[in-house]
Amino acid sequence: MLVVACIKQVPDTTQVQIDPVTNTLIRDGIPFIINPYDSHALEESLRLKDSHGFKAVALSMGPPNAEATLRKALALGVDRSILISDRAFGGADTLSTSNVLAAAISKLSEQDEVGIVFCGKQTIDGDTAQVGPGIAVRLGYSQLTLVDRIEKIDPLQKTIVVRRKLEGRYEIVEARLPAMITVVRELNRPRYPTVPMRLSSARAQVECWSNEELRLDVNSVGLKGSPTWVSRIFSPERKEGEIIGDGMNDPAGAANLLLDRLIDGDMLAV
Repeated sequence: MLVVACIKQVPDTTQVQIDPVTNTLIRDGIPFIINPYDSHALEESLRLKDSHGFKAVALSMGPPNAEATLRKALALGVDRSILISDRAFGGADTLSTSNVLAAAISKLSEQDEVGIVFCGKQTIDGDTAQVGPGIAVRLGYSQLTLVDRIEKIDPLQKTIVVRRKLEGRYEIVEARLPAMITVVRELNRPRYPTVPMRLSSARAQVECWSNEELRLDVNSVGLKGSPTWVSRIFSPERKEGEIIGDGMNDPAGAANLLLDRLIDGDMLAV
C-alpha cells in the first residue's frame, strides 16, 4: 500500500518582500523551505512506513528548483520522490493545483494501491486550506481534515480512525480507505535526516512528471484552468501609534481616557 505525502516548496515568509511597483513577490535572494504543515504530513507517512511497512511517496508540484525539497524527503526516508513540473502548470490556483495532484495520485494508483494521502492543513504562502479537500473530491477519497492523531489503521478492513482538533473540542472519526488527511502541527514531531541518508539522497533519483505523463487538458491546468487570481499584493499601512494619558502615574485616568476614545470612535458598545 502506498502512503502519499503532498509537500510544497514555499518562500520563508519571515523574509518575504513585495515589489511596490509590480505588487509581486520579490523572489531573488529569498530562501525556500518545505511548508511547515507539510513537514508533519511527510513525517506521518514515514511513521506509517515504519509501523505498517507501507511505501512512502513524496509528491510535489512546482518549478524545477523544487527538486531540492523532494531530495530532502528522500534524505528523511521516503521510497520515491516525484516532482510534477511543466510550464503548462504555471500560475495555478488551488482548483488547478488539486486537479494536477489528483491526476498524479491517480497515476500512482495504477502502479500500486494508494491507501492514504497526507497534506498539510494549509500552506503558509496561501493559507487557503483548499488543495487537500480538492484532491479528496476529485479522487472520491474519504476526507479527514485537521487531524492531530491517528488512533487506528486496519489495512485488511480498509478503515482508519483519527482524532480531529476542532475549536474547543476533539472529534473521533472512522472512515474508509483510501482517505485524504490534512494534518496539524500537533500530530507529530518531524525527524531529522541522518548523515548517511543525506549522502544517499544526493545520489538518488527524483522522478519528474510533466503533462506528457499526466495528459491533462491544458485548459484545465495552470493559469488557463484557474478561475481565481491575485490582482494585487500589498502590505497594510500602519498608522503611527499614540500614547493616551499617563499610565505610570495615573492608570485609572489613562483607562478612562481610553474608554472615552473607544466610545467616541464607536468601537465599544455602551
